[in-house]
Amino acid sequence: MTRILISRRLPDAAMNAVADLDVTLRDTPDAMTHDEVVAALCDYDGVVPTLGDPFDAQAFAKVPQPRCKVVANFGAGYNHIDVVAALGAGVVVTNTPGAVTDATADIALMLMLMVARRAGEGERMVRAGNWHGWQPTQMLGLHLTGKTLGIIGMGRIGKAIARRAQRGFDMDVVFFNRSRVADCGVPARQLDSLAGVMGVSDVVVVAVPGGKATHHLIDAAAFAAMRPSAIFVNIARGDIVDEAALIAALQAGRIAGAGLDVYEFEPQVPAALRAMENVVLLPHLGTAALEVRTAMAMMAIDNLRAVLAGQPAPNAVTV
Repeated sequence: MTRILISRRLPDAAMNAVADLDVTLRDTPDAMTHDEVVAALCDYDGVVPTLGDPFDAQAFAKVPQPRCKVVANFGAGYNHIDVVAALGAGVVVTNTPGAVTDATADIALMLMLMVARRAGEGERMVRAGNWHGWQPTQMLGLHLTGKTLGIIGMGRIGKAIARRAQRGFDMDVVFFNRSRVADCGVPARQLDSLAGVMGVSDVVVVAVPGGKATHHLIDAAAFAAMRPSAIFVNIARGDIVDEAALIAALQAGRIAGAGLDVYEFEPQVPAALRAMENVVLLPHLGTAALEVRTAMAMMAIDNLRAVLAGQPAPNAVTV
């Protein structure tokens, strides 16, 4: 019988959808270890991994002829999977694009608003019993309407963020993208450099894929280019940002605040970030809605079943 490993529990509808297969579920919130990945490549026909499960080159080097035929990633991002090494070992890698777009864009707008309007700080004040009534100058924040939004990475999610910001808040959208983008769906200007976008924006949102090409793309020089009144938001992958440089920029007042849903060494969040009132921190909630996570899981299962049936994967990752 076809053996499948699911690295962390999926929504019930998805678990029911694989009831006809011999499924092993790692019923733990922790990412797989290196040894577990090596064993999975040897013992299973297909694996549904999640964020942080290290299907890296070292694991594939130990299993040059794996039993596993498909790594059907649960998620659009796959920087925890070495696609070149997988393909070299004859393993198909798939992901779940599209299903995550709107939910992730929604989180970006939520973080923008929370930081700009100091919502996290205000909520903590009320809970602590420190609010003594409305005052004309209390907790004044940034009014987003009409401001300039800079988007780093104008793919599906970047475009969805641009639509929300431009249509909902009448923001002027500028963006940086490695290739030319002909149509963003709304008025937006592509600038020629990362520093150019960072320098003119009131809010900067990172929406590029993770991986070697974007590791520490946002570094000390990028933060130095931002306005002192500007806000930084990351809803992409944590290691796109040099977290130490972000902390230094915040502590020095070189930027006004930050909203983060992802972290460089997730799930570890530096104490320095946790201590700052002008930083909003979320536990990677980008796609955390039942219908979205269910759609992602069903897409991953469709990918897995296709490969195991000898058919092309609907969402194969290529290099």
